[in-house]
Amino acid sequence: MSQLPSPSRLALVTGGSGFVGKHLIRRLLSDGWRVRALGRSAEALAQVQASGAEPIMADLSDVAALTSAMDGVEVVFHVAAHFKLWGQMSVFRRINVDGTRNIVAAAERAGVRRIVYVSAAAVVMGRPEPMRGVSEDAALHRMPFAHYAASKAEAEEILLAANGRRDGFFTVAIRPPFIWGPEMPMLDHMVETVRAGQFQWVAGGGQAMSTCHVDNLCHALLLAADRGSGGKAWFVSDGEDTTLKSFLTRLLGSRGVAPKARTVPFGVAWAMAGLIGAVWRTFRRRGEPPITRQMLRLIGKDFTIDIRRAREELGYAPVISPAEGIRGMYPSVVDQPGAAPA
Repeated sequence: MSQLPSPSRLALVTGGSGFVGKHLIRRLLSDGWRVRALGRSAEALAQVQASGAEPIMADLSDVAALTSAMDGVEVVFHVAAHFKLWGQMSVFRRINVDGTRNIVAAAERAGVRRIVYVSAAAVVMGRPEPMRGVSEDAALHRMPFAHYAASKAEAEEILLAANGRRDGFFTVAIRPPFIWGPEMPMLDHMVETVRAGQFQWVAGGGQAMSTCHVDNLCHALLLAADRGSGGKAWFVSDGEDTTLKSFLTRLLGSRGVAPKARTVPFGVAWAMAGLIGAVWRTFRRRGEPPITRQMLRLIGKDFTIDIRRAREELGYAPVISPAEGIRGMYPSVVDQPGAAPA
């Protein structure tokens, strides 16, 4: 008698219409998972469906709706986040902090086995100073000028504290640095900035940095779903550190854009960001300022991470190299041997 095939595992992805969410849905489906994904609008639900997941209308503020969406779900991949370099802390807290708290509450009620959270390497960033080879032993920080990083740090604490509240309930977090890859919306903004003649290198662009291709991040998330010890967080990256100037030059080059060699000292940029921020707050200007202290903290000083713990405990290793990732950023019409820099 032939054996019946085992039922596919069911995952729920929050933020399924976003950059990371869409890539994660595709990876899960390719690995044989069934996938549900949340959306807050008709447009978001359409994008989720186009990626191959079952679309579910639900908001992170609605615990009842979240609990219903998690019915039968084994693993929740909590990807949704408010990622901006400027804005009211109340908005960051509502989405990143309260949203995570609600995800945890719903998962406990629904009997979910595990939550895998996309945190951020920035949660350990304190005052602007070089940080190299940072490990998971580094303390979390909540700098008053860095609402995104502060809210992600608080959300991670809430998530990991929930580990083991119910028998068989595990919570884990993955901390990527700069996430990049095909379809990244941030690249569009950078290209516009360069073409408008508004781009300048901070401190010459020689800052050391770690990066994480979206495919490497998705790989790490799936490893954490099966192998991660509950209540822990891991840094993951592309495994090769670079510099801001080297990396962004290659990334922008995939769009045929070359930033000019203009530079501004970090101290001057920091003072400018403080002044411009004060103007934005005083006059309640819309949109993001051209430069913010959150931005400068992310890219203005050396920041590299140590991924040995993820290698040892999760069996993590990058599935795509930076050179391969850059080649994949080029349009197919020019993606010929020798067209993309290594």
